[in-house]
Amino acid sequence: MSEALIDHGIGETRAVVIEDGEIVEAHVERDDDGLRAGDVWAARLVTILVPGRRGIVECGGHEALLEPLPSALTSGGLVRVEVVREALPEAGRAKLAKVRAVPGALHGPGRIAHGPDLAERLSAAGHKVRDVTHSLDDPLEPAGWGEVAEAAASGHVAFAGGLLTISPTPAMTVIDVDGAGEARALAEAAAVAAAQAIRCFDLAGSIGIDFPTLGDKAARTALGELLDAALAAPFERTAVNGFGFVQIVRPRLRASLVERLRLDAVPTAALTLLRHAVRTPGAGTRELAAAPSVVAWLEARPHLVDDLRTRSGRAVRLRADPGLAISGGHVAAL
Repeated sequence: MSEALIDHGIGETRAVVIEDGEIVEAHVERDDDGLRAGDVWAARLVTILVPGRRGIVECGGHEALLEPLPSALTSGGLVRVEVVREALPEAGRAKLAKVRAVPGALHGPGRIAHGPDLAERLSAAGHKVRDVTHSLDDPLEPAGWGEVAEAAASGHVAFAGGLLTISPTPAMTVIDVDGAGEARALAEAAAVAAAQAIRCFDLAGSIGIDFPTLGDKAARTALGELLDAALAAPFERTAVNGFGFVQIVRPRLRASLVERLRLDAVPTAALTLLRHAVRTPGAGTRELAAAPSVVAWLEARPHLVDDLRTRSGRAVRLRADPGLAISGGHVAAL
């Protein structure tokens, strides 16, 4: 049985799934993610975008896109909905969560049922879940969290003979294959690496992979069959075309690790700093030095800093340093 290590940090939970000593999945779930896939709400319709087709509902202070829009529902009315996709980070703005109307009784606005959290999802997937929150050292680092997080944030995944470059866009996640050597061998090695990256980073929705051009139809067919064997179900895909491009579609419930770490760089840096501060040894005040944008993010969320004070039993000081990169923060025990 594979093992999942889960660490409930300040403001976020991180987890890795380990098989044969290697990380095969890495996950982040944040306390402020908002609506969770599987949540059921009695929501109020606040805006009709397209009559009979699409509208915006309010669920506990969070807006969500309702589609299709029940024909009998009018503005201000209540509707029972299930969250089918969480909000997604995008450059400049977040994409609203998506909900669908479901049958059932209504007794006023509010949450009716909770969707599964990260620990529950990992357990339901058959992994043995081990809570390592109270370890003195960061328990995910020895497993390889730092390397996986760097690959997700940069989008660069090396494999034998080549490199994958993963780029999230509003339309799809694109995986570009580069490398030397014979095209078919490169493509086949890249197919296995891409399938592993898709699982590890939880890439979903529409995914395009740009392989080297393979002129031989039999080689393209074999490449598609290799993808079929390497990818975890469920998914659909197109045939590999003459230019080496294939499109894969997987159910999309939430943001991928690539989107979280790349498009949410400031909160990622701030929450990582809090995680390090909890485990920083020594007496005295915990000073968190970070880029001004990271410090401003923390100052706007004093409950997170209060949580650090409680967990560490120490006073906390924030110091903005314009000379530090977003990911260059550090903690000192004064």
